[in-house]
Amino acid sequence: MRLLGLVVKSYSNMYDVQVGDEILTCRVRGKFKKRSTTVMGGDQVRVTLTEPGRGVIEEVLPRKSVLTRPPVANVDQAVVVFSCRRPAVSLRMLDRLLVCVEEAGLDVILCLNKVDLASGEEVEGLRRTYAGVGYPFLCCNARAGTGIDALRAQLEGRISVLAGESGVGKSTLINRLVRGANLPTGEVSGRAERGRHTTRNVELLRLAPSGYVVDTPGFSYLELNMIEPGELAYYFPEMRDLSAECRFDDCLHQQEPDCAVKAVVQGGQIARSRYESYLSFLEEIQEYVRNRYR
Repeated sequence: MRLLGLVVKSYSNMYDVQVGDEILTCRVRGKFKKRSTTVMGGDQVRVTLTEPGRGVIEEVLPRKSVLTRPPVANVDQAVVVFSCRRPAVSLRMLDRLLVCVEEAGLDVILCLNKVDLASGEEVEGLRRTYAGVGYPFLCCNARAGTGIDALRAQLEGRISVLAGESGVGKSTLINRLVRGANLPTGEVSGRAERGRHTTRNVELLRLAPSGYVVDTPGFSYLELNMIEPGELAYYFPEMRDLSAECRFDDCLHQQEPDCAVKAVVQGGQIARSRYESYLSFLEEIQEYVRNRYR
């Protein structure tokens, strides 16, 4: 009899599979391995029980989403975690993460952690920029437990991945969200204000009463070469619908006349920092395309 389960951890060609309230340690059936299908955390699988607590993965069910960095399947949403201090927020990096999450087709929640280190003016400025785009915007202090209940409510019943630079407090947040998680946490180095990587493997941790949260290694750089220049504006929600109002159907919102996006930026309805991120990413993608055809 084959049982339906969820891969919650992989290590040394073995997999922990959640089947009901039990965790089975599983290997992959030999003939299945020859199909070159990699089993990932988050995969729905069918397993055969071989002995108490152990089984064999016979089949991977079709995936509704796949991330390659981190390697995890069937994620519903991403919680993009950042901080104003230790480490200081990089709006360019934050926007890059958001574009990558949008391209992956995931819902987005923004979580400003270490809110105790930010001024009210900083928090309000960030909220105005990003909540105005339409992203849910939560403020937390993971060490003190502030905002954890509101975050947990957003995660219930879903598979959520936490994304963000090292040192922003993802592991500390998870330790608050998941009873008994006890993930190692790292201090931020004083001179560079960059975090030390504390997460080494992708693991799905079960939330009460329902849902899973994925801890991931810290992000340092995310390429955008999977996006074509004409597609980039689609991944900026505040620009998505405006493109239809531009004079030219293929407007890239750079130097073109009668550009609806530029008009809105000049009017202050789109944050200039977001538009500058867009232009920076567009130049990067255009350079990649030029090199691709040389």
